[in-house]
Amino acid sequence: MNNIATSVEPRFNFINTKFEGLYVVERSPISDSRGYFERAFCHEEFSNYGDSSMVQINRSFTIDPGVIRGMHFQKSPYAEQKIVTCLAGKIFDVVIDTREESLTYRQWFGFELSAERPLSLLIPAGFAHGFQTLSENCLVEYFVNAPFTPNAENGINAMDPKIAISWPLPCSGMSDKDRKIPFLEN
Repeated sequence: MNNIATSVEPRFNFINTKFEGLYVVERSPISDSRGYFERAFCHEEFSNYGDSSMVQINRSFTIDPGVIRGMHFQKSPYAEQKIVTCLAGKIFDVVIDTREESLTYRQWFGFELSAERPLSLLIPAGFAHGFQTLSENCLVEYFVNAPFTPNAENGINAMDPKIAISWPLPCSGMSDKDRKIPFLEN
């Protein structure tokens, strides 16, 4: 029997943000002449940073730059923790803290995710999530720890002046459903 030397396993680096429980996750791809190998998720490593019992993986594909998707969340007790990764293209990923007891309540955080950089966002339950595409043909993948529950679905209007998200591009498209979400003052 041959002894095969094992290479270093891919790991994650969890980078704090000013929002409790929100992390930028740096993946560590292992590269060679063929390309690379990396982990998208590891239950053992993510369990130190929230609920790591992911039950669903979702993907969205958006053709044009400037399109805004979101800001969506599920109300408690169906709130979701998410791990968001951009698999193709480039996006400006945004979260809004909806946790009333939080020091960062109703504040937003935006971060660029792209296929070229090995980064993801770990978003705790209690945050609205959305993004704007910064390039053509964006493919975004979400790992979530709770199944979608239609009667718990909620949102914040991405153009709400009370939140005042600084979107990098003019909005080139948004669903009717997202556009009709009332502003917080209403």
